[in-house]
Amino acid sequence: MPRDIEYSEKYSDSKFEYRHVILPKEMTKQLPKGRLLTEKEWREIGVQQSRGWVHYEIHKPEPHILLFRRPLGTDPRTGKVDPNLLKAAIAKTKQ
Repeated sequence: MPRDIEYSEKYSDSKFEYRHVILPKEMTKQLPKGRLLTEKEWREIGVQQSRGWVHYEIHKPEPHILLFRRPLGTDPRTGKVDPNLLKAAIAKTKQ
């Protein structure tokens, strides 16, 4: 059975960039009930993303959709906010 995980495009507001990840519905059984996943847990089920993403909310109607966010200006290699990337991200949101 293929484990096709789908990734949204990134979108943002004035503080965070976001994306959602859609797991095959049958994978929902592998998820812990009623709590957010740690980075280790979401990587173990096959979610692949750059550093800095945090599972921040459970979408109760569709638990196979994982909602992620990270602060604007996060360096995808380190997972830490880079002041130069932050300035560029803020400027982009004002356009």
